[in-house]
Amino acid sequence: MNQFFSSLVGYIAIGIFLVLSALFTFVFPSTSVLDTGFASLDTFFSNAPLFFLFLIPAITMRMFAEEFNTGTFELLLTRPLKIIDIIGGKFLAALMLVVFAVLPTIVYYFSIYKIAAPEGNVDTGGIIGSFFGLIMLGASFVALGTFSSAITNNQIIAFLIGVLFCFTFYMGLDFLAKMPVFVGRLDYFIEHLGINAHYLAMSKGVIDTRDLLYFLSLIIIFLLLTKIVLTKRK
Repeated sequence: MNQFFSSLVGYIAIGIFLVLSALFTFVFPSTSVLDTGFASLDTFFSNAPLFFLFLIPAITMRMFAEEFNTGTFELLLTRPLKIIDIIGGKFLAALMLVVFAVLPTIVYYFSIYKIAAPEGNVDTGGIIGSFFGLIMLGASFVALGTFSSAITNNQIIAFLIGVLFCFTFYMGLDFLAKMPVFVGRLDYFIEHLGINAHYLAMSKGVIDTRDLLYFLSLIIIFLLLTKIVLTKRK
């Protein structure tokens, strides 16, 4: 956390996310809540993952790639820490940065709550589920970005691989499932391998254990893959 906020990285990441989300939610006419006539934050929750698609890999690209470049990874291994402790610490630090970025957007909820007619006529359950889903999506992107940073020494390559992984799991599998080649239950299976299907389910206000299990499994799998990569490097 200190590394993120001792430089401009943390502030820039949070600032860009808040500015973009505010512009798309309240300012731009084509997506503004004020122009749709509905007291809903669907615009924000549909655009936020697209912002995370680039911002989170930009945050995580330094995690291990920079350590490999500067030679501090070897120094880190001399500490009384297990590799899984190092991975967990870096993962949680980046996840907290994502949480700090999302927290100020709670103001959006209170804004539409006040301007709704009648006041308070909003789907609170759906919005709470969407916020929770957004955090879980962010945690998944952090795990994917962490793995991307562990497989290369170059930060730019780590960023590009991170964007590719996040795009594939968020939208790529959806596009793949819609191809006419996949019919029957195969398209359903491929679609539910992706993040978007589970994120949309949570945005309805229903926190299903199957969706939680999916997100936790995705996070654990990629953190374990990161551990395997770092163990081999060690």
